[in-house]
Amino acid sequence: MSKKTEALMTTLLGKDKEMVTVVHSAFEEKARTVAMVEVDKSASIEKKCEIAYVKTNTINMPWWRNEGVTVMFPEKGCRSTSVGDMVLIGTEKYKCDNFGWSLV
Repeated sequence: MSKKTEALMTTLLGKDKEMVTVVHSAFEEKARTVAMVEVDKSASIEKKCEIAYVKTNTINMPWWRNEGVTVMFPEKGCRSTSVGDMVLIGTEKYKCDNFGWSLV
């Protein structure tokens, strides 16, 4: 992330928050960004991935209505995040595995 982008995000979110990117790639022909999810900056990598996963899954309501989620898809709806999808934190990509996350 560029220093300008980082400064803008700090201004918008505060010093304690950051945005991570959720990329759906498990069932698509081409990977696509579907959401930006607000997480605590001090959380562990695993915790950030888990927050992004939970906030992009439909549980009690469509996931795109969850607090802290910025929708990045043009359609009216989008599937939930699944095994094989990824979370981008800074410049590092983490793949959702059957059990946990792995650095790609």
